[in-house]
Amino acid sequence: MVIGMSKKIRGFTLIELLVVLAIVALLSTLALPRYFQSIDTAKETILADNLRVTRETIDKFYGDTGRYPETLDELVEKKYLRALPYDPIIESSTAWTIEPPDDGSKGGVFNLKSTAPGNNREGKAFNQL
Repeated sequence: MVIGMSKKIRGFTLIELLVVLAIVALLSTLALPRYFQSIDTAKETILADNLRVTRETIDKFYGDTGRYPETLDELVEKKYLRALPYDPIIESSTAWTIEPPDDGSKGGVFNLKSTAPGNNREGKAFNQL
């Protein structure tokens, strides 16, 4: 048995830690812009899909009743929709532009548009989707 021999434990040096930190910072500067872009793309896709589904539902309501709904809430009350559509751009389910039909005696909601300002990634205004 050898007396006096001690085991030396070696840790990371400051330079090694700084190199790892620089690599992590570089990777995050490359990944974060793509992450935020994918979030914006997802919001635009959700908005377009919510508009499409709601417009189809308005048409189904017209086909069933011969008139357009007076309000969007009527679609929920009559079980055509489970809930009012959500606009993920402005994060609201109540801020929609409602277009009435040309013949006002056929109801109050003919078309639905977003009130979100700005354009999508293709350059089309959100209120023109």
